[in-house]
Amino acid sequence: MNLIEELRWRGMIQDIMPGTEEQLQKEPTAVYIGFDPTSDSLHIGSLVPILLLVHLQRAGHKPVALVGGATGMVGDPSGKSAERNLLDEATLDKNVAGIKAQLARFLDFSGTGANSAELVNNYDWFKGLDFLGFIRDVGKHISVNYMMAKDSVRKRLEGDSGISFTEFTYQLIQGYDFYWLYKNKNCKVQAGGSDQWGNITTGTELVRRKAGGEAFAFTCPLIKKADGTKFGKSEGGNVWLDAEKTTPYQFYQFWLNASDADAENWIRIFTFLDQATIDGLIAEHRADAAKRVLQKRLAEELTVFVHGRDELGKALETTKKLFANASAPAESLSADDLESLEGIVKIDYERGQVETGVDVVSFLAETGIFPSKGEARKMVQGGGVSLNRTKVGDVALQVNASLLLHGKYLLVNKGKKNVYLVRC
Repeated sequence: MNLIEELRWRGMIQDIMPGTEEQLQKEPTAVYIGFDPTSDSLHIGSLVPILLLVHLQRAGHKPVALVGGATGMVGDPSGKSAERNLLDEATLDKNVAGIKAQLARFLDFSGTGANSAELVNNYDWFKGLDFLGFIRDVGKHISVNYMMAKDSVRKRLEGDSGISFTEFTYQLIQGYDFYWLYKNKNCKVQAGGSDQWGNITTGTELVRRKAGGEAFAFTCPLIKKADGTKFGKSEGGNVWLDAEKTTPYQFYQFWLNASDADAENWIRIFTFLDQATIDGLIAEHRADAAKRVLQKRLAEELTVFVHGRDELGKALETTKKLFANASAPAESLSADDLESLEGIVKIDYERGQVETGVDVVSFLAETGIFPSKGEARKMVQGGGVSLNRTKVGDVALQVNASLLLHGKYLLVNKGKKNVYLVRC
């Protein structure tokens, strides 16, 4: 399979401009993907574009990762129903630095090869561009009719919130990125999520009209769960690539808890395993789904890719201690076992509160395990909270010193996946 054929098999191609496949087969090509600096860390929604760049580099092409220091000041309307909050320059600088550091973990930026990856920040070429110059030299090449026909604009115009001039111009700014990279970096292809198709094609049009050149593009589908719910979120919010925001254990658990249908799709998209290996894993899984071989392999491959093999080992060790013999009493876990649980949330709590006794609802709210007493009460009443592996059935339960493991610890389960160690 050539690169595009492999990406199609993996389910990583949605839209593709005529001539793109031929360009990538003809010669090593610089291909760019933009990353939105709304946070100082990327999350797993960014993994598909990251993986696309890795596939491109492995196939001999030059990946160009653009961090949108300028476009982050404007806000992309694509897929948004309302105006985004704009970030100040200091926050953007911090976010750009964080994203650059993360991308360097996945791509070869050594500069030693012709296809060495390159990081660019579009603020570098926008900071010296004045408004009058931009609307004269760029705006005149793209008609308002063309811009209004884009889905990202049309949907907002038809909605209640409308669209500001700031966000309306976003596609021109992103289009100029492609033009600048084409002229200065010989970048002939742009890729991105399918929600970016309108912005990307504006770029190819600008290259054609302003530079008289030919540019190409393709997009990957936006990943959704098989049940239609949003991909990339756990009960705690986004699943981040930063170990400080989402621990390697929590990261591992997200993939381990994928549904069977999702695991079959995701093993193709999120790993570099070849077709024969994946087909074998799927066949083995279908023969005995209870073994969860797909989910385990998916979680292992992704945790190694993002956090490294040592962190996978720690995540596996924590998983084993917490779940290998989950029916055993919590007292079977030694103090060393509890302290060495890597990746779960550990909370220090005032011992005096436990000495005098505190109702479980207040305890869950005061430790921050739940944001409010109301949410804690609701979860307890629904049978979703366990204390030292025993389900809490009464909101009036008193948490006191008699419940402490080894005179110090309380192990709290919130739902099936979230585990907390409270140290009194």
